[in-house]
Amino acid sequence: MDNEALKGVKVMVIDDSNTIRRSAEIFLNQVGCEVILAQDGFDALSKITDHEPDVVFVDIMMPRLDGYQTCSLIKRNAKYRTTPVIMLSSKDGLFDRARGRMVGSDEYLTKPFTKDTLLSAVREHAATRV
Repeated sequence: MDNEALKGVKVMVIDDSNTIRRSAEIFLNQVGCEVILAQDGFDALSKITDHEPDVVFVDIMMPRLDGYQTCSLIKRNAKYRTTPVIMLSSKDGLFDRARGRMVGSDEYLTKPFTKDTLLSAVREHAATRV
């Protein structure tokens, strides 16, 4: 799947860092993805039903509702169970990865991510949705 195939793919980015949200948005917009931004889990849960994203990126460390809780709630909903959820974290520990898997995450990216790692994750997981 090349960048052309990413046009129109709906990607939700949930992160309490404005910098991370903006850089992800810029990278994704450059290849024609439709980007939905959320600043925390509660914000994301209210937007997910309106936008029905194809791929979701969620930061682990967030106030109110963390990434594990957010991922778990998304995966528990029958309508979104198959939606790929990719955890974002500045920590690259085995424990964090295992905990992410336990709540149903499909992949784990370490921050700061590059444009290439972000797009290759979208490419890989959007392909499974088509």
